Amino acid sequence: MKTYPKLLIIAGSDSGGGAGIQADIKSAGACGAYSATVITAITAQNTLGVNAIEGVSPQMIANQFTAVMEDIGADAVKIGMLHSKEVIEEVAKHLQHYKPKHIVIDPVMVATSGDRLLQEDAIQALMDQIIPQAEVMTPNVPEMELLLGENIKNSMEFSEYAKALAEKFKVSVLLKAGHLKGDKSVDILFNVKTKQITKLSSPRITTKNTHGTGCSLSSALASYLAQGFSLEEASQKAKTFIYQAIKAGGDYKIGKGSGPIHHFYKLEG
Repeated sequence: MKTYPKLLIIAGSDSGGGAGIQADIKSAGACGAYSATVITAITAQNTLGVNAIEGVSPQMIANQFTAVMEDIGADAVKIGMLHSKEVIEEVAKHLQHYKPKHIVIDPVMVATSGDRLLQEDAIQALMDQIIPQAEVMTPNVPEMELLLGENIKNSMEFSEYAKALAEKFKVSVLLKAGHLKGDKSVDILFNVKTKQITKLSSPRITTKNTHGTGCSLSSALASYLAQGFSLEEASQKAKTFIYQAIKAGGDYKIGKGSGPIHHFYKLEG
């Protein structure tokens, strides 16, 4: 019998479909993985913003986690926004129990507006209990600054920040360059085991349809890890996927604000 590469996604729901678990599932499917989910929160949002958030109880999160792992299992786990200290502790406990081979965390802590999405105790719990269990994390620049406790300086090489994060938390880091300027977007992968630095470059695309790129990148990365690719191979394939999805999505209009990327660009004739 055939088997699917299986990805367990732990994240919140985006009713607009552009980010969160909806984007995660689309990315996983486009990149060849089967998705199961643990929904941590329900949001009422669209292309213009988030209107309301309602958290799922830690007990229900535990029930979802157990139901999936005891039957389906997971070759990799992708973790998105965990909105409270209690939820973080619950997820950390189940990760420790099931010990999935690959854990990718997108440390969603800062909104596009620059506002923090987590309280201080939740941020500390994330750093103490979740990030150290991960194989790789995928922060953007504001999240990197929060995790390191310092602002980015033009005099310091971007790769040095990825290295500093990796050495602080003892996990590999795929540091996203979306907040930087320039004709190219050059993400940095620092493999904490080999100390190898890999630069992942693509042309920078001018478009407002970038909603959910962070969610989609981390899910693509986890999907490729679930299929047995090395960290470097999975990161490069995920970077290529996101670039092509952003490029294809720029031709579409959905809603009145920031639209999504085109996850299924390969299906276009």
